Amino acid sequence: MKTTYTVILGVIGVDAHVVGNKIMHFALEKEGFHVVNIGTFVSQEDFIKAAIETDADAICVASLCGHGELDLAGFREHCVEAGIGDILLVAGGNLMVGKQEWEEVIPRFQKMGFDRVYPPGVSPRVVADDMKRDLAQRKR
Repeated sequence: MKTTYTVILGVIGVDAHVVGNKIMHFALEKEGFHVVNIGTFVSQEDFIKAAIETDADAICVASLCGHGELDLAGFREHCVEAGIGDILLVAGGNLMVGKQEWEEVIPRFQKMGFDRVYPPGVSPRVVADDMKRDLAQRKR
Protein backbone atom coordinates (compact mmCIF):
# COMPACT_ATOMS: atom_id res chain seq x y z
CA MET A 1 0.00 0.00 0.00
CA LYS A 2 1.23 3.50 -0.86
CA THR A 3 2.29 5.63 2.07
CA THR A 4 3.10 8.74 0.05
CA TYR A 5 0.91 10.40 -2.56
CA THR A 6 2.53 11.01 -5.94
CA VAL A 7 1.66 14.26 -7.69
CA ILE A 8 2.45 15.32 -11.24
CA LEU A 9 3.12 19.06 -11.29
CA GLY A 10 3.62 21.31 -14.28
CA VAL A 11 2.64 24.37 -16.28
CA ILE A 12 0.35 23.75 -19.25
CA GLY A 13 0.75 25.08 -22.78
CA VAL A 14 2.99 27.86 -23.97
CA ASP A 15 3.62 29.17 -20.49
CA ALA A 16 7.10 29.66 -19.06
CA HIS A 17 6.08 30.90 -15.61
CA VAL A 18 8.23 28.76 -13.36
CA VAL A 19 8.40 30.58 -10.02
CA GLY A 20 4.98 29.47 -8.75
CA ASN A 21 5.70 25.96 -10.02
CA LYS A 22 8.90 25.78 -7.96
CA ILE A 23 7.22 27.19 -4.86
CA MET A 24 4.40 24.65 -5.11
CA HIS A 25 6.92 21.85 -5.73
CA PHE A 26 8.88 22.57 -2.57
CA ALA A 27 5.75 23.19 -0.49
CA LEU A 28 4.14 19.89 -1.54
CA GLU A 29 7.34 17.97 -0.85
CA LYS A 30 7.54 19.57 2.58
CA GLU A 31 3.98 18.32 3.19
CA GLY A 32 5.05 14.76 2.38
CA PHE A 33 4.06 14.41 -1.27
CA HIS A 34 6.28 12.75 -3.85
CA VAL A 35 6.36 15.46 -6.53
CA VAL A 36 7.20 14.72 -10.15
CA ASN A 37 7.70 18.18 -11.61
CA ILE A 38 7.56 18.06 -15.39
CA GLY A 39 8.21 21.79 -15.72
CA THR A 40 6.83 24.31 -18.19
CA PHE A 41 5.45 24.17 -21.73
CA VAL A 42 3.71 20.88 -20.92
CA SER A 43 0.95 19.33 -23.04
CA GLN A 44 -2.05 17.44 -21.69
CA GLU A 45 -0.58 14.29 -23.17
CA ASP A 46 2.68 14.78 -21.25
CA PHE A 47 0.81 15.24 -17.96
CA ILE A 48 -1.18 12.07 -18.58
CA LYS A 49 1.84 10.05 -19.71
CA ALA A 50 3.77 11.09 -16.58
CA ALA A 51 0.80 10.18 -14.36
CA ILE A 52 0.58 6.73 -15.90
CA GLU A 53 4.35 6.11 -15.73
CA THR A 54 4.53 7.07 -12.06
CA ASP A 55 1.17 5.65 -10.93
CA ALA A 56 0.33 9.16 -9.73
CA ASP A 57 -2.52 9.97 -7.40
CA ALA A 58 -3.03 13.53 -8.65
CA ILE A 59 -2.20 15.94 -11.44
CA CYS A 60 -1.67 19.59 -10.53
CA VAL A 61 -1.77 21.91 -13.52
CA ALA A 62 -0.85 25.58 -13.43
CA SER A 63 -1.43 28.27 -16.00
CA LEU A 64 -0.29 31.80 -15.44
CA CYS A 65 -0.60 33.24 -18.94
CA GLY A 66 -4.40 33.09 -18.79
CA HIS A 67 -4.96 30.38 -21.39
CA GLY A 68 -6.04 27.73 -18.90
CA GLU A 69 -9.59 27.44 -20.15
CA LEU A 70 -8.37 26.70 -23.68
CA ASP A 71 -5.37 24.57 -22.71
CA LEU A 72 -7.33 22.43 -20.25
CA ALA A 73 -10.44 21.76 -22.33
CA GLY A 74 -11.02 18.01 -22.55
CA PHE A 75 -8.40 17.13 -19.94
CA ARG A 76 -10.65 14.85 -17.87
CA GLU A 77 -11.89 13.12 -21.02
CA HIS A 78 -8.30 12.47 -22.08
CA CYS A 79 -7.60 11.00 -18.65
CA VAL A 80 -10.61 8.71 -19.01
CA GLU A 81 -9.43 7.60 -22.47
CA ALA A 82 -5.99 6.82 -21.02
CA GLY A 83 -7.46 4.72 -18.20
CA ILE A 84 -6.85 7.19 -15.35
CA GLY A 85 -10.25 8.85 -15.29
CA ASP A 86 -10.48 8.79 -11.50
CA ILE A 87 -7.22 10.70 -10.88
CA LEU A 88 -7.50 13.85 -8.76
CA LEU A 89 -7.26 16.89 -11.07
CA VAL A 90 -6.20 20.24 -9.65
CA ALA A 91 -5.86 23.50 -11.59
CA GLY A 92 -4.56 26.79 -10.34
CA GLY A 93 -3.09 30.14 -11.19
CA ASN A 94 -4.16 32.86 -13.56
CA LEU A 95 -6.42 30.53 -15.53
CA MET A 96 -8.39 33.15 -17.46
CA VAL A 97 -7.59 36.12 -19.67
CA GLY A 98 -8.73 39.41 -18.20
CA LYS A 99 -10.42 40.20 -14.93
CA GLN A 100 -13.16 37.73 -14.08
CA GLU A 101 -14.92 36.97 -10.83
CA TRP A 102 -13.28 33.90 -9.32
CA GLU A 103 -16.64 32.57 -8.17
CA GLU A 104 -17.58 32.33 -11.86
CA VAL A 105 -14.31 30.70 -12.91
CA ILE A 106 -14.44 27.78 -10.45
CA PRO A 107 -17.66 26.18 -11.79
CA ARG A 108 -16.39 26.36 -15.38
CA PHE A 109 -13.34 24.30 -14.46
CA GLN A 110 -15.37 21.94 -12.31
CA LYS A 111 -17.62 21.30 -15.34
CA MET A 112 -14.42 20.48 -17.23
CA GLY A 113 -13.73 17.77 -14.64
CA PHE A 114 -11.32 19.47 -12.25
CA ASP A 115 -11.77 18.51 -8.63
CA ARG A 116 -10.10 21.61 -7.21
CA VAL A 117 -9.57 25.05 -8.76
CA TYR A 118 -7.41 27.69 -7.11
CA PRO A 119 -6.85 31.40 -7.78
CA PRO A 120 -3.46 33.05 -8.14
CA GLY A 121 -1.71 33.49 -4.81
CA VAL A 122 -3.35 30.55 -3.05
CA SER A 123 -1.39 29.27 -0.08
CA PRO A 124 0.42 26.03 -0.94
CA ARG A 125 -0.64 24.78 2.50
CA VAL A 126 -4.30 25.07 1.47
CA VAL A 127 -3.61 23.07 -1.70
CA ALA A 128 -1.67 20.40 0.21
CA ASP A 129 -4.32 20.10 2.94
CA ASP A 130 -7.14 19.85 0.40
CA MET A 131 -5.26 17.25 -1.64
CA LYS A 132 -4.49 15.13 1.41
CA ARG A 133 -8.14 15.19 2.41
CA ASP A 134 -9.39 14.46 -1.12
CA LEU A 135 -6.93 11.62 -1.68
CA ALA A 136 -7.63 10.05 1.72
CA GLN A 137 -11.35 10.03 0.91
CA ARG A 138 -10.66 8.33 -2.44
CA LYS A 139 -8.69 5.55 -0.73
CA ARG A 140 -11.68 4.53 1.41
